[in-house]
Amino acid sequence: MTENEISFYIRKSIFSVYNELGPGLFEKVYEKVLAHELQNNGLNIQTQVDIPIKFKGKV
Repeated sequence: MTENEISFYIRKSIFSVYNELGPGLFEKVYEKVLAHELQNNGLNIQTQVDIPIKFKGKV
């Protein structure tokens, strides 16, 4: 899948979720539904992935 195709499916999913649910819900709701929609469009995704941050010598 090309970058343009991936971008298309992401935008398509975002618009689909927003048009179905509308505004005003908690961010976590949109995150869960968008993840489901992206997977339905054939994308392999991960949500809330931990990333290491180094701050003042500590990770």
